[in-house]
Amino acid sequence: MAVNPVTPPGLITSTGAGATRPDQAGGGSLPFADMVKDLIQDTSRQQGVVDQSLEQLVSGEADSIHDVVLAASRADLAFRLVVEIRNRLISSYQEIMRMQV
Repeated sequence: MAVNPVTPPGLITSTGAGATRPDQAGGGSLPFADMVKDLIQDTSRQQGVVDQSLEQLVSGEADSIHDVVLAASRADLAFRLVVEIRNRLISSYQEIMRMQV
C-alpha cells in the first residue's frame, strides 16, 4: 500500500498530487509565502462554508446535521494547521534572532 505525499490545498491538478500550478513558469515548486497564503485563503473559504451550513441548519434547509459537523471539523483542522505554522514560524524567527554572528 503506497502512501501519497501531503500536498497543500490548491496544488492538486488533473495530473495528480504534487503537481504545480499552471501559472508557474518552469514547473518549479511553490514559494513558501504563496503556500501559506493559499492555506489561509482555503481556511477562510472553509469557514464560509461552515457559516452557510449553519445558516441552512438553523433555517431548516439542511438535511443532515452530520454534514454541518463535518464541515466544522474540516474548518477547525485547517485553522489549527495555520496556527501551528504560525507558531513554528515565530519559533524559528526567535531562534534565528538568538544566533550570534
